[in-house]
Amino acid sequence: MSELALPKVDQSIILNKDKIVSKLKRIIKLENVLDHNDEIKPYETDALSAYKQKPLAVVLPENTQEVSKILKYCNEEKIKIIPRGAGTGLSGGALPLQDAILLSLGKFNKILEIDFDNKCVVAQPGVTNLSITHAVQHKGFYYAPDPSSQLACSIGGNVAENSGGIHSLKYGTTTNNILGTELVLMDGTICRLGGKTLDQEGYDLLGLICGSEGLLGVITEVTVKILKKPQTVRAVLIGFPTIEDGGNCVSEIISSGIVPSGMEIMDKALIEATDNFCKAGYPRDAEALMIVELDGTNSEVDELINKVSDIAKKNNSTSIRISKNEKERLAFWAGRKAAFPACGAMAPDYYCMDGTIPRGKLSEVLKEIKRLSKKYNLPVANAFHAGDGNLHPLIMFDANNKEELRKTEEFGAEILKYCVKAGGVLTGEHGVGIEKRELMCEMFNDNDIQQQLKIKKSLDTKNLLNPGKVYPILRKCAEEGRVHVHRGEEKFPDLPRF
Repeated sequence: MSELALPKVDQSIILNKDKIVSKLKRIIKLENVLDHNDEIKPYETDALSAYKQKPLAVVLPENTQEVSKILKYCNEEKIKIIPRGAGTGLSGGALPLQDAILLSLGKFNKILEIDFDNKCVVAQPGVTNLSITHAVQHKGFYYAPDPSSQLACSIGGNVAENSGGIHSLKYGTTTNNILGTELVLMDGTICRLGGKTLDQEGYDLLGLICGSEGLLGVITEVTVKILKKPQTVRAVLIGFPTIEDGGNCVSEIISSGIVPSGMEIMDKALIEATDNFCKAGYPRDAEALMIVELDGTNSEVDELINKVSDIAKKNNSTSIRISKNEKERLAFWAGRKAAFPACGAMAPDYYCMDGTIPRGKLSEVLKEIKRLSKKYNLPVANAFHAGDGNLHPLIMFDANNKEELRKTEEFGAEILKYCVKAGGVLTGEHGVGIEKRELMCEMFNDNDIQQQLKIKKSLDTKNLLNPGKVYPILRKCAEEGRVHVHRGEEKFPDLPRF
């Protein structure tokens, strides 16, 4: 993907830039339309920073009506739109196009309503994930999904990517924690899906929008459910002599009927990096470190901790530490939450992968990642949501070295292919974006993808919303196995086909 394939550029749009920008400045405030090179440069990439592309212009609407007018105008003039939240996405889903308007929702940053009676919060899409918890914690409530970037990532982006986090095992990902959205379609239509109640009549359109990566509409409001904080929350820090022992312990904990609120594993490379970074007091002699968090009543948590400790000992644990108070519990998690920035000391750059596998295949997949690390001569550190099988291998490389970038991309692609081979899927929470786009054929045949594109076409007839993302451009999925088409070949037409 080093030579990134993007949709064909519409030169007429670029030639008419001044006219387009002038029209946009009549729709919204002048200062909310950015078109100078210095103004648009900060928007040229998201957190998948290996790929950069400046947009035609950037617009920052302040309300839903402005979003509607912008989309309606762009639909009439056949101008592409790229929605963007906080820009923390790791799959290139917010990568601009040079003939597209980048629509930033950064000014949609207010919590509109806190409803403790119905246990929900109504927020604009630019509100950060952690801000929701901060807004309700004085009443003993919190918002459960907690991606590592929760300090910065926006709730609208969480919906677009169906983000998860360490508490997804027990409390689910974003799709299990949203109740409603306000959505603007590409033709400017404003619609509401869901509301404050748990169940809605008709088709589950809310489920369709969650995880749609900005391809079906622009989210302008989100209603999420909030939970009452449990009576007790404690964490257990467990060291293992091998990754296999840690993986076996995960499987046995789940099969015993215990559902922790969070269960994470890190390998030795990440144990050392995170401990150096935030002095979390991790056991450096361990080859694998597992954090198991348990919540509930005092007696329930005490019993579960005893059971988890017994299972850990049975699986050759070398150390077990149980948090004595809230400060120590947070210290246990500090290293895991800082895993990505901690890798900055290991290499100039890192590439964070995101695949999901059956829990029972954990040891097998990690062995394959270790083999691939030797094959490509690139170090890798592993962190993963062990309970739900969501892997986050971090490949270390130097982005200034084009050969290393190429090898890193190939390494990452092989990891994801193996995840699918092991019975898993390409993504757990980061989305497909451009990063995994050409790997969609590993999971879906041509008919599968065309059915998905028909849904997009029903809401975006001209393919103007975030084009070039999710669906393959360079490859054709054939019903008989997998037939790949690369640039320059004419045997099969490229996807998508509208």
